[in-house]
Amino acid sequence: MERTLVLIKPDGVRRGLIGNVISRFESAGLKVCAIKMLVPSKELVSRHYADNEDWLRSVGSKAKKSSEAKGIVLKESEIELGQKVRSRLIKYLSSGPVICMAIEGNESIFAVRKIVGSTEPKSADPSSIRGSLSTDSYGLADSSDRPIKNIIHASEDYATASAEIKLWFSESELIEYKRADEEIVY
Repeated sequence: MERTLVLIKPDGVRRGLIGNVISRFESAGLKVCAIKMLVPSKELVSRHYADNEDWLRSVGSKAKKSSEAKGIVLKESEIELGQKVRSRLIKYLSSGPVICMAIEGNESIFAVRKIVGSTEPKSADPSSIRGSLSTDSYGLADSSDRPIKNIIHASEDYATASAEIKLWFSESELIEYKRADEEIVY
């Protein structure tokens, strides 16, 4: 069984959506194998959103394309835009309580990302967490000089999930157990 990291961000916690979010994963047959609440330090969040050139370029490229689609030409490089987005994310994710979870199940990374939905709530599938619980958009976030408030973070691939779980949880916090319905689900 595969594991992935899920964070309910400060907007999701403050809106009282913790139970709703967890029930979506459990209803799909996924298992919470670690969970805790904390207000993460800026240092921890800085390691989560690492100062990685490839990631910065990818994020900056998305920001640039989003702006260009609205007829706005940005002068910053993709790396500079990525740094700006990273700075906003660090400030936001460390601004309040976060629920950290390691979720386990068959192809859990894919399953969780499908349940979570597209990064931009405005364009996320209406049945997903982001699509049904938020209407935020890149345009509103950019005009408010803040990151998008999309309730939740989910690891994007196996390598990222492994690294993120190790960052947020110690080995002793990851619990092995069987759900009563595992024989039915799998």
